[in-house]
Amino acid sequence: MRVLIADKFPDSALGDLRRLGFAVDYKPALKRDTVPVAMPGVHVLVVRSTEVTRETIERGDALSLIVRAGAGTNTVDKKAASERGIYVSNCPGKNAVAVAELAMALILALDRRIPDNVAELRAGRWNKKEFSRASGLYGRTLGIAGLGRIGQEVLQRARAFGLLCEGWSRSLGRARAASLDIGYNATIEELAGKVDILTVHLALSPETRGIVGRPVFEAMHEGSLFINTSRGELVDEQALRDAMAGKGIRAGLDVFLGEPDGGEGEFWSETAVLPSVYGTHHIGASTDQAQAAIADETVRIIRSFRDTGEVPNCVNLAARSPARCQLVVRHYDKVGVLAGVLDALREARINVEEIENEIFEGAMAACARIRLDERPPESVLALLRERREDILHLELMDL
Repeated sequence: MRVLIADKFPDSALGDLRRLGFAVDYKPALKRDTVPVAMPGVHVLVVRSTEVTRETIERGDALSLIVRAGAGTNTVDKKAASERGIYVSNCPGKNAVAVAELAMALILALDRRIPDNVAELRAGRWNKKEFSRASGLYGRTLGIAGLGRIGQEVLQRARAFGLLCEGWSRSLGRARAASLDIGYNATIEELAGKVDILTVHLALSPETRGIVGRPVFEAMHEGSLFINTSRGELVDEQALRDAMAGKGIRAGLDVFLGEPDGGEGEFWSETAVLPSVYGTHHIGASTDQAQAAIADETVRIIRSFRDTGEVPNCVNLAARSPARCQLVVRHYDKVGVLAGVLDALREARINVEEIENEIFEGAMAACARIRLDERPPESVLALLRERREDILHLELMDL
């Protein structure tokens, strides 16, 4: 099985894949527009920041699995992959600690103005009077938008600093908020209006794109801090700039709109250059610890796919099968039995949505569960029941 790795990847994990017998093509310099030409003959594609386009997927004549060596999968065209029956997987939670650490670092940097301190010292200026002014974190209120693994890691660290914590996510109910011992908010705007610091830890989706917009910033207090280590597309940057100009809001941002494809490149952002912004280069997950954990998980996913056919953390399987009924066929474990059942269904123009077949001890009999998009006519069922030399029992049930 041939694996193409189109981003930087730890040497130890490359060695693990090769020891497991995979043919590994390591090409970290590939980018969005150059990946497609490398796809023929590739069974598994591994990426970090490199975008996986429809063209890349369609050029993958042997492609069966795409692994995003990270948490989000917004850089992968999942629709194109799903249309071609290609699994898309990721490594959720493996970078949670690293991202949470950076979020806390940005909060501290904003409160104590650390980058400005450093810049003044490097310029040969001493200004203790100016930089002694800081609010401090103890007893202030932190709002966490998104309480998945990263948000929960932030919550733990915030408590260690004595911050009071409020939360919101689309899936957060009062019961779960109580179990996390965090204040409940019905909307992100409600959360923004209660806190001194707002940090965002949401996945990018059609529902969350631009979710941190003008209403959120209008709800925030004068002089509040805003942190985003998730995705730049979550934020209306013009609304953020207006809030910084009008309300004295300061921001710590690890992500921006229009980031370069890959690790290096020319970049200019109207937001990033503002004095009220402390920016980093989308490095939230970029610690040695996080990258080792992500690499190990990537190897596990690829090995599982080869050895069992199962894809851990798959993100593009249907949440619910379109099947309307299930045909249970208890049958002798003989050549051609299931093929005959499937032939009968095909002739009746009935589509099989899912199928599983379990073998009983001794390999004399088996039980197949065949989920169908519509009920077979009684004539098909009668025909199958007549095959008593092959079929032990037949049962149809609605789903």
